[in-house]
Amino acid sequence: MPDKNRHTSALMALTVLFFMWGLITSLNDILVPHLKAVFTLNYVQASLIQFSFFTAYFIMSFPAGRLVERLGYKRGIIVGLVTAGIGCLLFNPAASAQSYPFFLAALFILASGITLLQVAANPYVNVLGSPESAASRLNMTQAFNSLGTTVGPLVGSVTILAIGAGAASQLGGGASEADSVKLPYLVLAGLLFAIAVLIGLFRLPTITHGEPSDGSAAGQHSLFAHRHLIFGVIGIFAYVGAEVSIGSYLVSLMGQPEIAGMPSEHASKYLSLYWGGAMVGRFIGSVLMRSIRPNRMLAFNAVTNALLLALAIGVGGHLAMWALILIGLFNSIMFPTIFSLALEDLGNLTGKGSGLLCMAIVGGALVPLLQGFFADHIGLLYSFAIPLVCYLYISWFGARGYRADQARG
Repeated sequence: MPDKNRHTSALMALTVLFFMWGLITSLNDILVPHLKAVFTLNYVQASLIQFSFFTAYFIMSFPAGRLVERLGYKRGIIVGLVTAGIGCLLFNPAASAQSYPFFLAALFILASGITLLQVAANPYVNVLGSPESAASRLNMTQAFNSLGTTVGPLVGSVTILAIGAGAASQLGGGASEADSVKLPYLVLAGLLFAIAVLIGLFRLPTITHGEPSDGSAAGQHSLFAHRHLIFGVIGIFAYVGAEVSIGSYLVSLMGQPEIAGMPSEHASKYLSLYWGGAMVGRFIGSVLMRSIRPNRMLAFNAVTNALLLALAIGVGGHLAMWALILIGLFNSIMFPTIFSLALEDLGNLTGKGSGLLCMAIVGGALVPLLQGFFADHIGLLYSFAIPLVCYLYISWFGARGYRADQARG
């Protein structure tokens, strides 16, 4: 009973982390249209915001994994929080300098801290209880991540976009518009440093990885010998890429006259529905997965999203907007489910497998860049065919790819 209570307390503390990095990540979707206007960027140039943020996952995941192995989960989480806080502080001089590259550098440092949190917290939640409930447990904590992503666009709409629009109309834009990011990110920095102090005072239970459930010695093999893990890595790449790409361009799409003709500060409030759907879906999914196999839910949701994208591209107008917003609901269970399925039976390779999976979050950097290229050349609405392809792959992983090693052996 004491261990169970400690696990519950630890999970409650970790949900705060999931909330915070969800909020910070979704604020990027506000920065894309905001900085696009401030610096007069095209879609590819604006997509460098997501590129800089999510490239940090690719570059920093393995170093973060080694740091967590050396420092442990608790200290790794604290270092991640402090690093992310420093990245937030750097938004102040970036705005004062009116430098887009400075903003991109600040985002990279901020994301490096979030990467460390991801590498430490996701596998920690995965093993903080019975293996059978791992997917359900991750979905529950990820639901609070989605709560953060839901709040983020609302915060951004009443701070960054609204303040920036007011400054532009009164003072002619330029430096005044860029300055609207200062206060929100200073507040975020303060919160991250405060949480780091609280985690430092909190007693987290020590977790050790046992052998894989099938009795095999996972530690005797290369990570790349586990095909289901590699397919899962591609799945994480596809999922994060699709989710981030849709979130990045949804505000711009809703601003087009033939879709909804909304100003950015209004469209960003609808964007919160996209992320809010993921929050609701994760709470529902954590319950449904107690009776429905996670891989089946994953495949069903991915096929549904592919159909919604096909509908949006084919029909256009307000229906396209609502179809894309609805995708958030079915995105809900994908990341934690792919993550859990890919880590099954890795034993003492779990930590390294987590690092590899977190590297795949670089999909959030590359897929929006690819969609931005097509948006500049064939139109924004038709460019949503890129995330459609991503969901088709995820549906295959949920149906067959997750058991590649079982089928082979």
